[in-house]
Amino acid sequence: MRLVFEQGTIAIRGDSTIPHTQWDDRTGTNRALGFRYQDIQAYLTNSNIAYEDDVLNLIPSPELTNDISLRPYQQEALDRWVTDCCGVLVLPTGAGKTYVGMGAIDWVNAPTFIIVPTLDLVDQWREELSCFDIEIGEYTGREKQLKPITVSTYDSAYNHAERLGNRFKLLIFDEVHHLASEGYRQIAELFASPYRLGLSATFEREDQKHEALSELVGGKIYEIETDRLTGEYLSEYSVERITVDLKPDERAAYEENVKIFRNYLKSADITLRGPQDFRKVVLRSGNDPRAWRAVRSRNKARKIAYGSASKLEELAALLRQHQDDRLIIFTRYNDFVHDVSDRFLIPGITHKTRKDERRRILERFREDTYSAIVSSQVLDEGIDVPDANVGIILSGTGSSREYQQRLGRILRPSGGAARLYEIVSSGTGEIRTSARRKG
Repeated sequence: MRLVFEQGTIAIRGDSTIPHTQWDDRTGTNRALGFRYQDIQAYLTNSNIAYEDDVLNLIPSPELTNDISLRPYQQEALDRWVTDCCGVLVLPTGAGKTYVGMGAIDWVNAPTFIIVPTLDLVDQWREELSCFDIEIGEYTGREKQLKPITVSTYDSAYNHAERLGNRFKLLIFDEVHHLASEGYRQIAELFASPYRLGLSATFEREDQKHEALSELVGGKIYEIETDRLTGEYLSEYSVERITVDLKPDERAAYEENVKIFRNYLKSADITLRGPQDFRKVVLRSGNDPRAWRAVRSRNKARKIAYGSASKLEELAALLRQHQDDRLIIFTRYNDFVHDVSDRFLIPGITHKTRKDERRRILERFREDTYSAIVSSQVLDEGIDVPDANVGIILSGTGSSREYQQRLGRILRPSGGAARLYEIVSSGTGEIRTSARRKG
């Protein structure tokens, strides 16, 4: 019996029926997805079935060792992973997940493929990986160079998994919650790499799709809370929620739009219990004008609550109070970024900001040329943001992940306590949104 790797699958040349495989009439072989490689090996070994293993064709590699020192909690996380060489480690933003990944590479000492969500993170990982004293590869849309340690994006890994799936022994998924999406799951399925490590600041997804990760990478095997690291490794911090009232004209417009949305739900006999129920309304809006109007009214109401004039007034007071601090202001909508930027002359960053301009803004923030920046969700993940000690959330989603990412932006040790403000509009759905992201 012989095992070979073919386009993201394990083909078994032989007559035995093997668990996890299906018969392929075209080739006359039993076949399984690449990630079943270890399961098949274990079955054959435990059943005393002799076999030839030609699955892995690893990239030639020198010794992959480094001399970094891990903090106690980082070493504890790595030790937990080493037990089975699979699983997800959950550490807060700023706690050094990259160092744990480098510790895993040092321990496995074999070709490693690292998958990240953005090109900015590709650059950050490659810079950190310089401690291995070898050339670090990149496999992205801008460069395709395979090396013993190679960094790729989820998009590029997805497009080339069938070809690359047997070239690396260790897979590292940074921000592993992305892997749970329907398309990206195929990356883990088509790679035969026996060692798998997932890294994230928040493991759970609101849509519960993170449950698929247990089979593809391994379940959550280690988690440490932010509060356990504050003081010694992360800044001490406090959180204050400030509630403001809508202006009379804003209140009237908000209530009118909420009424339109609620009336539609009642007429359509739809009860909102979660995101899936709202998706029903969105789907109907494609051919139902009343549903389209309801969705549009809901969005208008949310924008009124998230971008009220009272929030700008409160922001002005906080800017005066913290004029000697370094601030990051977070919003949900690009329009509000521009409002804040224009009114207070604060540089703004959105997903439309050119990469060179964004880099220039962040560099000037790092150098203290700018003492504050304002951004929509583009800074929540995947971008190296300079240290700040005050964060102001003007608006956001109900995502716990988003909240933790924003909190993490101000917790890097910088010589003092950090402060996170959250400004919410009273008497609106934003109160519930705020409660959800913290619970």
